[in-house]
Amino acid sequence: MDTPHSDKDMPSSIAAIRFTGGDPVDAVLEQVIKDLRNSGCRLGGFLQREIEDGENCCSITYLENLADGSMVRISQPLGSGSKGCRLNPHALAELAGTVLRDLDSGVDLIVLNRFGKGESDGHGFRQVIEKAFLDGIPVLTAVRDTYGEAWDSFGAEFAMDLGIDVKEVAGWCRSVLPAERDNLEVA
Repeated sequence: MDTPHSDKDMPSSIAAIRFTGGDPVDAVLEQVIKDLRNSGCRLGGFLQREIEDGENCCSITYLENLADGSMVRISQPLGSGSKGCRLNPHALAELAGTVLRDLDSGVDLIVLNRFGKGESDGHGFRQVIEKAFLDGIPVLTAVRDTYGEAWDSFGAEFAMDLGIDVKEVAGWCRSVLPAERDNLEVA
């Protein structure tokens, strides 16, 4: 990535919550998002929602748009015997376009539910992260250990790693948000 076009002297404007399977990363993101909204922060991006599907063994994955609350399904049904990735790359590409528009409409922070398979392959929200970085808009994402190497190759020079801790993540958010958002309270 190139150097951002920003006059602000800020800590790393990209951060990733590093996690392994079973870690409550979505709960951490949800709490931080709630606190950011309560402080008046303008958010763009998505929060992952898993909804059990009684007919199949796997849950259905939706992304909740943080700007308008809409939900979009990003998993595709592959059948009960499938072992492949259930991510629908077309849905993810459409959602990336939505976030790119949010960047242009003015947001304080972009939250992306994951840097995962799509991003590791050079697609998904990767372009969103790059544009936000160049525009000086902070990005918070989560990276499962499975995609850690791809994340390190992509953003290690510019990104900061965070733990599964609401206070740590909220502290990073405070450090990269405009000064008027310094009153971010953490539950």
